Amino acid sequence: MSDHPTIRVLTVDDHPLMMAGISGEINEQPDMDVVAQATDGDEALELFRVHRPDVTLMDIRMPKVNGIDAISSIKAEFPKARIIVLTSSAGDIQVLKAFKAGAVGYLLKNLLRTELITTIRSVHAGHMNIPPEIAQQLALHATDDALTPRELEVLRSVAKGQSNKIIASDLNIAEHTVKNHIKSILSKLDVDDRTGATVTAFRRGYIDL
Repeated sequence: MSDHPTIRVLTVDDHPLMMAGISGEINEQPDMDVVAQATDGDEALELFRVHRPDVTLMDIRMPKVNGIDAISSIKAEFPKARIIVLTSSAGDIQVLKAFKAGAVGYLLKNLLRTELITTIRSVHAGHMNIPPEIAQQLALHATDDALTPRELEVLRSVAKGQSNKIIASDLNIAEHTVKNHIKSILSKLDVDDRTGATVTAFRRGYIDL
């Protein structure tokens, strides 16, 4: 718990309208105050050092340093930091990355209007906050076989529309090895083709287009 009379919040988002809306709603609360606003991960770390906020709201997709890396950097210096991820994605892989980096809350942007304030209060009080639909996604894929680092490399190339021949050349592996990797990827993602693999990988947070 903080010694401050109000919950001091750092907001991190590269969209001005989103930032203004979030900050406006927080500042309307009698027990909350936005102490700083950052537009990328580097700035988030710098402002965290200066203001030491009680709660940080962190967007995932940002230029330069993304939200996941920013969470890792902040937690490395400030292990007690309470960070809530803001995102439009409910992808289970992205969720796991966020929590492994040190986030303690996850909030979908379509729930901001109804859940923002209660989530901040909950996290500030020391609780973790995982929306039911996020928990459902995690449970749904809990027993899935994870993609290997090499399969992720191949998948990113597939998502760019590259042929097996080009992927093989870029990764310095045989073309039949690429085919085997793609076969494994389709099986693990439970899809039938390369397009399905790209769509599913993006939705679940394996790749970021």
